[in-house]
Amino acid sequence: MAGHSKWKNIQHRKGRQDAARAQKFTKVSKEIYAAAKNGGGNPDTNPQLKAAIQKARAISMPQDNIERTIKKALGEIGGARYELIVYEGYGPGGVAYLIEALTDNRNRTAAKIRHLFQKYGGSLGESGSANYIFEPKAAFVLDGGADWADEETLLTLLIEHGGEEMETTDGETILYAPQEAYAPLLQALTDAGYTITRQELVQLPTVFVPVSGEVLEQNEALLAAFEEEDDVQEVYTNFEPA
Repeated sequence: MAGHSKWKNIQHRKGRQDAARAQKFTKVSKEIYAAAKNGGGNPDTNPQLKAAIQKARAISMPQDNIERTIKKALGEIGGARYELIVYEGYGPGGVAYLIEALTDNRNRTAAKIRHLFQKYGGSLGESGSANYIFEPKAAFVLDGGADWADEETLLTLLIEHGGEEMETTDGETILYAPQEAYAPLLQALTDAGYTITRQELVQLPTVFVPVSGEVLEQNEALLAAFEEEDDVQEVYTNFEPA
């Protein structure tokens, strides 16, 4: 796939994200909670929950923590109640932002998000103001680049199980599919013996905004500030260094 590397755009903002282990646990726990609350507690029928559990296992979260969080979401045990809220806005230079937050106090979180946009020269928008720039996708990162595999065989498997695109960058092969194809494609890749190093449900930009100089620095600072907020789960943006 020629052109922009969508995966590099995702990894660009993940490079600094969740440096502390405790913060990782907190954010992944919230993600599991939201997934179970929205789609039920069975990961076999809830792709969002399946992806969140895989993420939890990747950071060595104890199974007891995972199960307890799911039970909280289903109301089987007590605990804080969270809701997923998506904020949209624009940073300096017309850069789009999509921010997924899990919060037990939407007024507090909205105030924080609005403050950060204003602090770094951006603005919080209304629902629908920026999400049209992004597409929901499932992404799978395979161990190694395309040179180790029969590319035609992999492409055939991808297409037969609902996938759309394949990208090779920095020695990694990344497959993209609609989010509803997450479970069947994951099963097909596993059955075929491919080693999956990462799997995520993401929002990919359909257009990119090249920025440089002060505008780039402002967006880098805004992105970092969002990532440091405890209520923020994911930040998606469409800027790239010019």
